[in-house]
Amino acid sequence: MNDSRPIGVFDSGVGGLTVVRALEELLPHEKLVYLGDTARLPYGNKSAETVTRYSREIVQFLTSRGVKLVVVACNTASALALETLRAETAVPVLGVIEPGVQAALAATGSGRVGIIGTTGTIGSGAYQELMRRQRPDLAITARATPLLVPLIEENWLDHEATRSVLREYLQPMEAARIDTLVLACTHYPLLKPALSALLGPGRVLVDSAEACAASVKRHLDRHGLHAPSDAAGATALCLTDLPAHFRDMAGRFLKRPAAAPELVRLEPA
Repeated sequence: MNDSRPIGVFDSGVGGLTVVRALEELLPHEKLVYLGDTARLPYGNKSAETVTRYSREIVQFLTSRGVKLVVVACNTASALALETLRAETAVPVLGVIEPGVQAALAATGSGRVGIIGTTGTIGSGAYQELMRRQRPDLAITARATPLLVPLIEENWLDHEATRSVLREYLQPMEAARIDTLVLACTHYPLLKPALSALLGPGRVLVDSAEACAASVKRHLDRHGLHAPSDAAGATALCLTDLPAHFRDMAGRFLKRPAAAPELVRLEPA
């Protein structure tokens, strides 16, 4: 059985494009519709009620485009709104947190795991709670790292200022002797080379974007929802506002030239 309907993906901004890139690489025949809520970012400093309301409006938009499932490629929305979205949406809704947790649990040998993410994601405790529910013996070191997103969006990926900030943020991880670090923000995969160099060999970086894409593939496998194998994949980019230099920034996240986005207006849910 095949299903040629698109997959809907959303984030508060451009970070979720790392999930889009991972989906394009893993599922090249699928059509994707991406919505970046660039008019209202960031979500990380907003209340759970506001994040849930925004997420409902986005899911309403994506389902109006006929998607077969929705991927919440936003750690904050996954932490705060996922269960509500699942209860209210006719198509399956997959988040980014559970796949990252499962990948971390599979990777750690010592049981010492680090997590870095936005203030909202780390403050929600979603990663920590889900990990401890499955492995109560884990030693978890979680740290909010709010300076990283602006550094990434400035394209300072290989800059001494970024390395200096990372060294400061990683101090508790080094002290705790972690063997696995969860990148609990979809921007952070762009920092994997810098993080690997600073942490040294023997440390596993869990890329939440890759883990999320793998979970989408498993869902399609289980439910027979893959697009036909001769279909040509395509990605439609939709934004609620057009930031300066969007196409340059999107190209870095997608690792390919980005098409011109469609500006959309979301309706109250």
